[in-house]
Amino acid sequence: MRYPDWKLRLIDYVGVCANLPFEYGQHDCALFAAGAVDAMTGIDLAADWRGQYSTLKSGLRAIKRAGYADHLAFASAHFEAIAIAFAAPGDLAVIDGPEGAVLGVVQGEGIYVLALSGLGTLPLTYARSAFRVT
Repeated sequence: MRYPDWKLRLIDYVGVCANLPFEYGQHDCALFAAGAVDAMTGIDLAADWRGQYSTLKSGLRAIKRAGYADHLAFASAHFEAIAIAFAAPGDLAVIDGPEGAVLGVVQGEGIYVLALSGLGTLPLTYARSAFRVT
């Protein structure tokens, strides 16, 4: 369940992330999304993976060892899939990236996304699916 002040917590979290370099296993798209969930709810679903991999390939291997096909299957196991039209601030969005699916955080009509170049935004219309974070 989201904290009563989840919006402020999310804004603070995104502000901190804006200055962090992309690094697999420390600050990548999946960990960015998990960190947003943690900021809003106090539940860190990615605690077991932080610092445990250093490449996309090794990150996917780690999540497969935990029983999930990939980071999207992990998100699907923890959050309700919703239509993009119903995605609200703080929900998670799935976007197609250059190396596969990327998780981002919905913010109004945009999505905060973490790429190799850093934190950015994309229009919500780029999302191919979404998950409700309650």
